[in-house]
Amino acid sequence: MDQPAKLNADSLGIVESVIMGIAGTAPAYSVEITTSTIIGTAGTLSPASILVCGLIMFGIAYAFINMNRALASAGTSYSWVSMVFGRSLGFFAGWALLVLCCVFMVSAMIPAANATLLIFNRPLMNNVHYVTLIAAAWLTIVEGVILLAIIVASFFVFPHAAQHPFSWDWFWPFAFTPKLFANGALVAIFFFYGWDVTLNLSEETRDSNRTPGRAAFWSMVFLMVFFLVFIVITLLGLSDAEIQHYNTNIIFAIAEKLFGPTWGYVAIIAVLLSTVGTVETQMLQFTRTLFAKSRDGALHERYARLHPRWRTPHIAIFFIWIAGLALLLMSSYLPTINVILQDSITAIGFQICFYLGLTGLACGWYYRKTLTQGPWLAVTHVLWPAASGVFLFFIALYSIPTFDWVTNVVGMGGIVIGAIPLLLNRRRIWGARPTSS
Repeated sequence: MDQPAKLNADSLGIVESVIMGIAGTAPAYSVEITTSTIIGTAGTLSPASILVCGLIMFGIAYAFINMNRALASAGTSYSWVSMVFGRSLGFFAGWALLVLCCVFMVSAMIPAANATLLIFNRPLMNNVHYVTLIAAAWLTIVEGVILLAIIVASFFVFPHAAQHPFSWDWFWPFAFTPKLFANGALVAIFFFYGWDVTLNLSEETRDSNRTPGRAAFWSMVFLMVFFLVFIVITLLGLSDAEIQHYNTNIIFAIAEKLFGPTWGYVAIIAVLLSTVGTVETQMLQFTRTLFAKSRDGALHERYARLHPRWRTPHIAIFFIWIAGLALLLMSSYLPTINVILQDSITAIGFQICFYLGLTGLACGWYYRKTLTQGPWLAVTHVLWPAASGVFLFFIALYSIPTFDWVTNVVGMGGIVIGAIPLLLNRRRIWGARPTSS
């Protein structure tokens, strides 16, 4: 290998890591792309769905925190599942993350493209080919931020003429039927995806065994509060018809209602910036996972090569950029923007459940001996992570019959196809070994 496989250590502190965790989930982007879908699925019980799935994600966050203390690795789920359950299962945990990062490029850039057309040429905002073209262009832009002014103004304005009268029943998880909860859960899980990038950067973080875990925890606290607040704002401020009409332009609709058309367009800038932020962090997550797998010999060693100056896996960056553009081009042949978004969100949700679920189960098994060392350790190291892992697998399996063929091909097929590089790489390694005379 040209360069030692050692990333640029001590680059990030706790503040930078928390920012990475929040940017990885991209609050503005997540609200924009997912709010109408979850409200269309769970209705006024959407806050309860976010609350329950947030608690499940806290269980997975504890799994990441605890496993990172055992082994700080840029490969996160891949490395930990390999350590606990073997390299084959670990390979598929890492492969699922690689695939969903590529698919995420499609769902991430569609709202950016839609928002651009909303500003410059509103009648074209549902034209698949124009959206695809502009989505590809937005892959090159930088940074992301938050929408505090809209939240504050909403709580002053919307309660006086609420479209959905507020009720504490919105947060009551036992009001669900099993089917309604399962359908909403896969979408709610998508809300939270991305905070674990802080752990992918553990080898580049000061105090790598503790700082990334603390950052992941506080990122989750912020995200749960933010998403709950924004779902409530949406229910208070927009009617069901408005939510359905604006679809991936929910923030624009709220800002327009609060401040008028001009400020609605200004709010779109926050969505574009947030989208760019999450694309950047997805690239970090993809490249660090690919780097770790290649460093271990699970994939070709070329992807573990580091830039001589910046000490980053630069070849892996070009790989996801090309893969993202290819998937965007393929998505342009789907009939509508809504189909692209729905298929990509549900496929990503399935893959999230797979690799995070394996991580939760790996944590529970690795720390199983702590069950006798006190209730706090038993809950945070074994019971909560393992129960969260089981829940994620249940949601994924329960949802399969509801998927169309595109979602099944992308969601499950994207994971299964990992068997090809796994077997090819093993043959390459075996073929390179010297034979005994």
